[in-house]
Amino acid sequence: MVERTKMKYYKYLYILALLAGMAGTIQAQDTARLLTLDEAITTAVKENKHVAEAQADEKIAASAYRQTDAIFLPQANLSYAAYSSNNPLNAFGFKLQQKSVQQQDFNPALLNNPGATPDFAAQVMVQQPLVNMDMVYVRKAAAKQTEVYQLKTTRTKEYITLMVQQAYLQLQLAYDAKKVLEQALQTAQATYKFTNDRFEQGLLQKYDLLNVAVQVKSIQTNIAEANSNIATASDYLSTLMNRPLGAVYKTGNVVIAGDIPADSLPGNRADFKAMGAAIQSYDLMIKSSKMNYLPRLNAFADYQLHDKSMFGFGAGAYMAGIQLSWDIFKGFQNKNKINTQVLERNKLALQLDAQKDESRTELNKTRRQLNDASFKMQQQQQAADQAAEALRILQNRYTQGLVNTIDVLMAQTQLSQQQLAYAQAVFAKNNALVYLQYLTITNN
Repeated sequence: MVERTKMKYYKYLYILALLAGMAGTIQAQDTARLLTLDEAITTAVKENKHVAEAQADEKIAASAYRQTDAIFLPQANLSYAAYSSNNPLNAFGFKLQQKSVQQQDFNPALLNNPGATPDFAAQVMVQQPLVNMDMVYVRKAAAKQTEVYQLKTTRTKEYITLMVQQAYLQLQLAYDAKKVLEQALQTAQATYKFTNDRFEQGLLQKYDLLNVAVQVKSIQTNIAEANSNIATASDYLSTLMNRPLGAVYKTGNVVIAGDIPADSLPGNRADFKAMGAAIQSYDLMIKSSKMNYLPRLNAFADYQLHDKSMFGFGAGAYMAGIQLSWDIFKGFQNKNKINTQVLERNKLALQLDAQKDESRTELNKTRRQLNDASFKMQQQQQAADQAAEALRILQNRYTQGLVNTIDVLMAQTQLSQQQLAYAQAVFAKNNALVYLQYLTITNN
């Protein structure tokens, strides 16, 4: 019977160690500074590297959109070239461009063997787009892409906010666990003092004293692990806030909004809107490809200066016009391009539907977790109260010599276990609430 009681006691002791051991290996510093949840969120949203990366993508998309200004603005090119040729046609053409043709230049012998003829040419070319419907839709698609990345940045900030909230709740849970263990240590130390006094009086066996000593050492070990958990959670918060590691934070009062979010997913959630905008961008690119079947209308102008001497500008001439071009057939290239774009657009639509289905599943699952955590909180609160009362009764009987030491130690372990379970239930409820808020947040 005694051996069975001992096994039951060590089982409770093992459970206590598992519940307390929620993190790393180093002891938390005593110089912890207070960090409020709002401060952590504000800092992370502003400084987090993933947010900075999303903002960089947003700037890249905006820059790509500005490149499409070229469909309205003229393009100008300036060049200067030096030529020399004894080709009859080129040599005579150089003289024509230089406006220097004379009567003797028509001598057949000179026309056939002109010798090396130089030409120095300065040229200014200007092109002005007029009607290019395919590029108009390319520009509209680029504008949609900027909207996509703006929404992605918004969703990234929402995700970082969720990560900070969860890390902060984890840090608070570590402090709650440490508080429970410190209370358990005070009780165990008081029990050890009483048992030691009785042992010295010859009223208890050394076996009883050693069991209490084991309890004290075990709780001290678990407190060290709880301190390690505090340090680890603090490091994670520092990472989210893009701050140097090593700082240890204390938590303030955390009040998670008790309002339960809506039952259904919002259609205007940032990630849904981003994928919807991406689909619209594909629609515009498909229209752009279809517009390739239409002709293009552009204007151009060319002004040239020619001279036989370097940096001479003796003769000038211009050419200007309007060009209507039309790609009649390009080997079904455009047709196959449109088919590919349609398939990619449909794939993206399927991904959006799948993401919504997964989010609905997550929403239902999290609601059940919230209900379970709320019920568990009530149960664990009652269990903790009952365990505290049981311990009080056993301690009174222990002082009267009516129960053995292991019964008291088991009662102490059970109280700590129930208190830790209550803290975990509070954490689970708050964690479910912040995740529900993340799943149902709306963007106007």
